[in-house]
Amino acid sequence: MTLEKRDFDAIVVGSGPNGLAAAILMQQKGLSVLLIEGKETIGGGLRSAELTLPGYIHDICSAIHPLAVASPFFETLPLDKHGLEYIFPPIAAAHPFDNGKAAIIKNSIEETAGLLGADEQAYKKLMQPVVNDWPAIAPDVLGPLHYPKHPLAMARFGLTALTSAAHLIKRFETREARALIGGMAAHSIQPLTNAATSAVALVLMAQAHLKGWPVPRGGSVSIANALAAYFLSLGGKIETNFCVSSMEQLPSAHAVLFDVTPKQLLQIAGHKFSAVYKWQLERYRYGMGVFKIDWALDAPIPFTTAGCREAGTIHLGNTFEEIAATEQQCSEGRTVEKPFVLLTQSSLFDPTRAPKGKHTAWAYCHVPNGSKTDMTEAIEKQVERFAPGFRERILARHIFNTAQMEAYNPNYIGGDINGGIIDLGQLFTRPALRWSPYKTSAKGIYICSSSTPPGGGVHGMCGYHAAKRALKDVFDIV
Repeated sequence: MTLEKRDFDAIVVGSGPNGLAAAILMQQKGLSVLLIEGKETIGGGLRSAELTLPGYIHDICSAIHPLAVASPFFETLPLDKHGLEYIFPPIAAAHPFDNGKAAIIKNSIEETAGLLGADEQAYKKLMQPVVNDWPAIAPDVLGPLHYPKHPLAMARFGLTALTSAAHLIKRFETREARALIGGMAAHSIQPLTNAATSAVALVLMAQAHLKGWPVPRGGSVSIANALAAYFLSLGGKIETNFCVSSMEQLPSAHAVLFDVTPKQLLQIAGHKFSAVYKWQLERYRYGMGVFKIDWALDAPIPFTTAGCREAGTIHLGNTFEEIAATEQQCSEGRTVEKPFVLLTQSSLFDPTRAPKGKHTAWAYCHVPNGSKTDMTEAIEKQVERFAPGFRERILARHIFNTAQMEAYNPNYIGGDINGGIIDLGQLFTRPALRWSPYKTSAKGIYICSSSTPPGGGVHGMCGYHAAKRALKDVFDIV
């Protein structure tokens, strides 16, 4: 296949949420934009398919979307007019324990704190300022390093956010509060002793209290479809099933933005970069991978605790200490027997996901980058641990190891779904130490993937900021 031989103002390569965001912003500014996708369908991590049995719709990558509804850019778009509908589970997340009880995060800070016993006031003291300040600091938190618009509010957030989760839990004494924070921080896919792991926990918990953790009706693909439909309504053009392997394949354009990680960017455009920039990209670090399972189920997962049966997301890891130990071991290249498992049960709230009376579930655990170890048994044991009888309800399963994840989406290097580890060394300088992290050393070439600030998550802000940079540099549009 060859692309249409015409000139465009801008080309975006890769149609994940960041590529879509970049294309939309540039098209909004009156430019002619071509969006290119290597697969048959757009979406990147926003795809859904019948992975197990006919009629069972599974989210292939992302499933629950607190950052999509928190995105300062996405919230400005009329995506509801293009078919996007969010469903909000009554409980954002639950964290069960071996004794049959669970820590639960509800929409209200007061309700959540009230379930934490001796830590009620400590939780309120931690979360109320973050929730109050979020509308002001969101554009700064979800963006590159710069002088913030609200420095005092950002300072309040940063003093806590830049600490490790292991340090943050010292404020709490109950098993429930400590585990709740541990499960949230483990979304960072790195040891919980690392600096800035608290940031992930704070942002996710704040979103639970502000807008919730929603499920897109019909699957995560609904977000991608709505973004694409809006882009097309503006006059944008999309080409799918075209894998870009070199700059020479592309039509003429003033700016090219890549929704890829440094490894692919070097393969495609490395010959155009300076020696120093290439040196930095070659040393970019990827983090742990994931092993993922999707299940078709005969009935809902029989969690022992009622709160878990009302939650969209379940964190399976028992105590903070257990989660911290397994994440540390995994980061050191070891396979763990009882991994921390993130599980979603979207069909409880979205009846379009499975035939009537049937259900789906989605789960993954962290593994060493590039590991091909089959974690099916370990993950299912963890589910069964908190939901006895779970395995009896499995009709079919589909698995992805790290190699299969990368084959499905080349951005998932070694199974790393965050586009590179987001530790303190790569939090604001990803993918390279530059005045603008989105601007490469080659004129007119930009990177807009989750390998740039603010990193992983379905929020589109990497693409938004990269497009803003290109608009200013190339087109003198602010």
